[in-house]
Amino acid sequence: MSDFIFKDEPLNTDEKVIKKAQKKWRILIVDDDESVHHVTKLVLADAVIESRSLDIVSVYSMDEAKKTLVNDDDFCMAFVDVVMETDHAGLELVQWIREDLKNQAIRLVLRTGQAGSAPEAKVIKDFDINDYKEKTDFTASKMITTVYASIRAYRDIMTIQRSLDAFKKLIETTHDLLKINQLKSFGSAALNHLLALMNVESSALYIARTQIDFDLQATSLIIACTGKYVCESDSLENSDISAEVKAKIQQVFISKSHYSDDTCFVGYYQAAVNAASVLYIEFEDDNEHFKASLAELFATNVALILEGLTKQKEIEKTQKELLFIVGEAVEARSKETGSHVKRVALICVLIAQKLGMDESFIEALRLAAPLHDLGKIAVPEHILHKPGKLVGDEWNIMQTHAQVGGEILEKSTVSVSKLAARLAHFHHENWDGSGYPEGLTGKEIPIEARIMAIADVFDALGSKRCYKEAWPDDKIKSYLIEQKNKKFEAKLVDIIIDDYTSFTDIRVKYPDNN
Repeated sequence: MSDFIFKDEPLNTDEKVIKKAQKKWRILIVDDDESVHHVTKLVLADAVIESRSLDIVSVYSMDEAKKTLVNDDDFCMAFVDVVMETDHAGLELVQWIREDLKNQAIRLVLRTGQAGSAPEAKVIKDFDINDYKEKTDFTASKMITTVYASIRAYRDIMTIQRSLDAFKKLIETTHDLLKINQLKSFGSAALNHLLALMNVESSALYIARTQIDFDLQATSLIIACTGKYVCESDSLENSDISAEVKAKIQQVFISKSHYSDDTCFVGYYQAAVNAASVLYIEFEDDNEHFKASLAELFATNVALILEGLTKQKEIEKTQKELLFIVGEAVEARSKETGSHVKRVALICVLIAQKLGMDESFIEALRLAAPLHDLGKIAVPEHILHKPGKLVGDEWNIMQTHAQVGGEILEKSTVSVSKLAARLAHFHHENWDGSGYPEGLTGKEIPIEARIMAIADVFDALGSKRCYKEAWPDDKIKSYLIEQKNKKFEAKLVDIIIDDYTSFTDIRVKYPDNN
């Protein structure tokens, strides 16, 4: 296995320490008595819960609390006084938080110095609070116990919420797996779900995959990532991942075993004989809640799914490339360059886009277009290569290529091949019915064949062939206009004429190498 190419990147450890220090549990105190705020902060000043200190924010009325909560939803709990602006301001605030603000996560602890105005049994029954305390009986130890219980409850609720959010994202992405770059989206959603289940904060998480090809060359890719190392590049070598992290990933690939320390977990997963994946999780805080066994179980399955999807993408890519190669081979036999099939495919795509056709159809048209002259494999070379005009039986034999190409391709059940079969069979039909092989007219001709007909002729006229020189643009324009509603559908002619430069730019970008 070849070594990875490293890009040096110094670790900013001071920034990490600062980031960890900034993580705090935020608590809101809503009370019109200044002494209550002072005492609460005094009691909780040195508290550290789940490796985090507390950030206590004070407000002194229901209205002030509403303004604070509208702009800030990061509070894990709130101590709420019952009697403030009114005798039931605290109860109204609780109701507003749950029903109007729709914040079900924040833990609400009601405190009152006038228990008679808000009896405990009635308040707990009628209002969605999490605890009820009388100020006269709320000792320092009870306050700390309440805060611990509330924060842990909030933590568990947020864990469940993150899990549900990640799972929702996972479900939403699965139906798009075959779209471009969806492998990374699927993997990232799955791995986020893993962290949510384990309640682990992570600043970086990704799967790197290496494969040994038939030529014994190793390639490495990032197929799923989240956090600070997310980038557009799929290459592990070209990513901005630090050299230290790359070294850990490399070592795990070499040792074929898991690695973990206080800062990260790196798991190794052999998904195929010639391919393996590495899951890298970097802990943002402590790793107290990380469960390696759960990570291994979950990540093994994710790696297998991603491996299957990667193989599927490889097969699709191979099929697409083979379609193009076959098209190039046909053109080469006709002593035309492979650039013709590239240009015709792009011209078809541009016309279809200007017609506002569906993206999936346009992509299928792009893939099928190179096969439009597949039937020429059955035409003798002395006819294909004849420098002059075809006459008599020569022309009749040349015309058979449309039907032969259609018959070859229609044997496939693949939708792209079926589309290619219609292109091959009907792309020499004319709008007025004078074409071949069926003599179809107007919209009897499939739209893809109508598009191919004008795209093929447009490119052929502007290219040098064994039987002619390239036509100048003015002559091409005149011919297209003259053939409106004869050889070509009028609106397709208008599309090319109205934006002629865009179409000739394709010829400039992909010239023939004569």
